[in-house]
Amino acid sequence: MLKRRQFIQQLGFPLIASGTFSVPLVSLAKPVGSEEVTGISKGSGLATALDPMALAPIRADVNRLTGIYACTRAFRRAGPRIELEKLGRKNIVHNYGHGGSGWSLSWGSSTLAVRLAQTTGARSVGVIGCGALGLTSGLLALRAGLKVKIYTKALPPDVPSMNASGVWTPDSRICDAEHVAQLAARWEEMTRISYATYQKMLGLPGNPIEWYEGFSISDVPFGTRHASVADEPEYGDFSDYAPEIRHHSVELAPDSHPFAPNYVRRYTTMMFNISTYARMLMTDFLALGGQIEVAEFSHAGELLKLTEHTLINATGYGARVLFKDESVIPVRGQTQRLIPQTEVTYGLNTRTLSMVPRRDGLMVQVIGETGNFNNDDARPDRALAEEAIRQLAQVITT
Repeated sequence: MLKRRQFIQQLGFPLIASGTFSVPLVSLAKPVGSEEVTGISKGSGLATALDPMALAPIRADVNRLTGIYACTRAFRRAGPRIELEKLGRKNIVHNYGHGGSGWSLSWGSSTLAVRLAQTTGARSVGVIGCGALGLTSGLLALRAGLKVKIYTKALPPDVPSMNASGVWTPDSRICDAEHVAQLAARWEEMTRISYATYQKMLGLPGNPIEWYEGFSISDVPFGTRHASVADEPEYGDFSDYAPEIRHHSVELAPDSHPFAPNYVRRYTTMMFNISTYARMLMTDFLALGGQIEVAEFSHAGELLKLTEHTLINATGYGARVLFKDESVIPVRGQTQRLIPQTEVTYGLNTRTLSMVPRRDGLMVQVIGETGNFNNDDARPDRALAEEAIRQLAQVITT
C-alpha cells in the first residue's frame, strides 16, 4: 500500500490539493451550444466571443500526432447500474455502466452511490477502480466522513477512462431508447449534481474544466435527421429533460463563417482537460487522507478478503468479468491527439468528425463509423487515426 505523502511525492503532486473541497449538493447542457456568447465572464473560461472569420488555423498533419488512444465504453441498455447488492457478508454498491457519459455524470452518479454506502452504517469503504467513477466515489465518501481505500490494478494516467474525449456529454450512450422514461428522473438528478460541481471548478489552476465555443458543420439543413449508426441501437434521447440548464446553438448566416458548407451552428459547451483534472482528483483524494492499494481481482469472490465490509464497485467495463454482468456491452472508442495549439480555442463537429481544443493536445475523433458496438478491442488503430486527421484537414487548416 502506498503511503499518502510518498505517493504524492512520487507523482510530483503538490502536497496541498489545488482543487476545491466543497461539495455542491445539487445541480445539463448537451454539447449543442449557446444562444448568447458575448458578455461571458472570464471566470467561465470564455473571456470574449470568437470571431468565426478570424479563427486560428489548425495544423492537421499526421506528422503532428502525439498519441492514439483506444478505450472500451461500458454500455448498458437500461443505463448505469447504481444499486446495493449483498455478496456474502459484504455490501457491494455498484456504480458502473455509464456508456459515453462516465466523466460527465461522475459526480452525480457517485453521489447516489455514496448515499447507498452510507445506508449500510459503514464507517469505512473500499472503492474498486481508480477511473472517473472510482475517484469521485472515493472523494465524496471522504467528504462524508468515511475512511476510504481505493483498490486498483492501475493508476492514472494508465486507466481506461483517461482515453476519453473529455467533452461534457451527459447523455452519450447512457441507455437505449426504450429505457428513457425509466431512467429520466435519476438521469436528471445525476446531471444537475454533476453540472453544478463542474461550475465550481472553473478557473482552478491548470484549468481542469473549461467552457469553449465550437462550430457544428453540416452539408444538409439542421433538423434533418441523420441515420443512426447501422450496427448500433437507438440510444436514449434526453433533450427534453433538465431544460433550465441546457445551452442552445445558434445558426450562422452563410457569409459569416469560413466553412464551405452552407449550414453552420455555433455552440458552447464544457470540456475536461483530463490530464490536469485527474491529477487534481488524485491530489485531493490523497490530501484528505484517502489510501490507494494496487491490487487486481479476477472474480468477485476475491473481494470477500478485503477488510472493508462495504465496497463501491466502480470498475466500468471490468464489471462484466468481475461480476459476470452480461448486460454490459463494450463500445469501442478511439481518440487521437495533435500537438497542442494554444491559439486554437474552438471546437468543431461534423457528422463524421469531432475536434476538441484540449490543453494537452487537439483531440480528434472519427464518429459514426460502424464496427464499434460489442467490440472490446482496445488496440490503437493507426489507419483510423490518420483518417481522422485527413478529415480535419478538409475542414479548416493552414
